[in-house]
Amino acid sequence: MATNGVVISCLREVRPPMTKHAPSMWTDTFSNFSLDDKEQQKCSETIEALKQEARGMLMAATTPLQQMTLIDTLERLGLSFHFETEIEYKIELINAAEDDGFDLFATALRFRLLRQHQRHVSCDVFDKFIDKDGKFEESLSNNVGGLLSLYEVAHVGFREERILQEAVNFTRHHLEGAELDQSPLLIREKVKRALEHPLHRDFPIVYARLFISIYEKDDSRDELLLKLSKVNFKFMQNLYKEELSQLSRWWNTWNLKSKLPYARDRVVEAYVWGVGYHYEPQYSYVRMGLAKGVLICGIMDDTYDNYATLNEAQLFTQVLDKWDRDEAERLPEYMKIVYRFILSIYENYERDAAKLGKSFAAPYFKETVKQLARAFNEEQKWVMERQLPSFQDYVKNSEKTSCIYTMFASIIPGLKSVTQETIDWIKSEPTLATSTAMIGRYWNDASSQLRESKGGEMLTALDFHMKEYGLTKEEAASKFEGLVEETWKDINKEFIATTNYNVGREIAITFLNYARICEASYSKTDGDAYSDPNVAKANVVALFVDAIVF
Repeated sequence: MATNGVVISCLREVRPPMTKHAPSMWTDTFSNFSLDDKEQQKCSETIEALKQEARGMLMAATTPLQQMTLIDTLERLGLSFHFETEIEYKIELINAAEDDGFDLFATALRFRLLRQHQRHVSCDVFDKFIDKDGKFEESLSNNVGGLLSLYEVAHVGFREERILQEAVNFTRHHLEGAELDQSPLLIREKVKRALEHPLHRDFPIVYARLFISIYEKDDSRDELLLKLSKVNFKFMQNLYKEELSQLSRWWNTWNLKSKLPYARDRVVEAYVWGVGYHYEPQYSYVRMGLAKGVLICGIMDDTYDNYATLNEAQLFTQVLDKWDRDEAERLPEYMKIVYRFILSIYENYERDAAKLGKSFAAPYFKETVKQLARAFNEEQKWVMERQLPSFQDYVKNSEKTSCIYTMFASIIPGLKSVTQETIDWIKSEPTLATSTAMIGRYWNDASSQLRESKGGEMLTALDFHMKEYGLTKEEAASKFEGLVEETWKDINKEFIATTNYNVGREIAITFLNYARICEASYSKTDGDAYSDPNVAKANVVALFVDAIVF
């Protein structure tokens, strides 16, 4: 016993193997940007003029197919936020319209749009395309446009909707084997993107940037909508670069990359998450606040996972729980820096929340950070002491280490619809929150396994799963992919169910977009976009570097 006690005591003073993260590839790329106010004003005036014409076009659309096609185009081009009232009006008309005469393309498009606008609609509408054996009719395989529309629908399904699971298998099989050379360019490009990233799970503004480039090559394009989408993207890109410039200068004042060499220097990648949450111009606070929230989470994660001893981690958790600036003196020097960084962000947050009428959010923000520290501390003990928890215990702790609660708290002042009742709802850990949290963990654990195992020295989530279920590493990774698919179905269901909980669309979209940015940020082959700047590079370039060509 004494020997064992000495071993445990010594273990608590051991540092984990330190991963040396790649430096930022962006350095001062964005910090020196200066917004041209005159150019922004000119863009804004052009947008307003074109919006009036586009609004008239939308209101003049009379048939359900015209309305649905136009709404779908506006959403794909990143323009729908300009027409929220008009689109909701048309969605109600579409919802009330009979669909008996619709073909596969129109039936599927209607179903997807209604689901994405939180309307309750039954998948029984697809029964007319099922043969006597309960399978989709093989004759549908020649209709690429219809197959693609059905494929996109299949990704808004629920667990119990077997017909939509069948739709995934049926459409993917035929789309991957389809001869697309004779199909219109728009269809070919949509199919290519959808097979990589289904529309419902795609990164909204990154997809919009891609779709603008596709749309302008299409013979059936509407020149008005194309021009509006280009000017709109230019306006938003300038806004993003200005926000990123401010954020980069703030980040540089802390000089954490030299003070905390074990931590990832990822301010640009953190801001990408902000744009993923809400890309619309009015959500500037959300993007900036989310980026700071992500940076808090990243630095805390690296402190626990990549440098602190168990004793230091335990002390840091205790000090953070007291939330007293004077307590910093108890910490080692590097932890003092982390602690003061967190408190500084919180103090600014508290002032902002008061100015924006959201003072009630400050205690919740503080509590989520404490909660995150406790969860990271628990995880570090499991890993360092090689104590494999049950998968159930891992999942419960992972809801916290997903960082979803801290990230949501960080943006509350920028969300008009959030009230104290919203926070009470989130504290109850509703399925929409826990499901989106686990999407992040499953993706992160599967794609970061190689990095986090540190050459096989450290235990990872896959190890927990392998032990509990007697699986090989490959089987465990496959199981995690299956968990992602099933969890998406829960998110889809709860996204619609929130209308029964008096939770506004703004909040529901925020959680849905968390799941989407996770899908965009993690790769089975390349790792995760926060740890490896090369994984995020394409999105950074598309959003902030490459100017749109007129």
